[in-house]
Amino acid sequence: MAKPLEVDERWLGRIAEQVNGLEYGEVNIVVHDGRIVQIERKERKRYDDPSRSVPKQVQREPYKQA
Repeated sequence: MAKPLEVDERWLGRIAEQVNGLEYGEVNIVVHDGRIVQIERKERKRYDDPSRSVPKQVQREPYKQA
């Protein structure tokens, strides 16, 4: 049977520290034998790319047959 997870104030503070300020990403908590042993933080940065924005409509003259 699995051991109950031991979480004290120190670990709660460490977890909050990793989550604070995280805009895009994830926080993984690694547990061994019912104890937190590691916290992993993966952060992503997103940047606006003006070349990928929606193109403006181009005004074209009506087609004229010759």
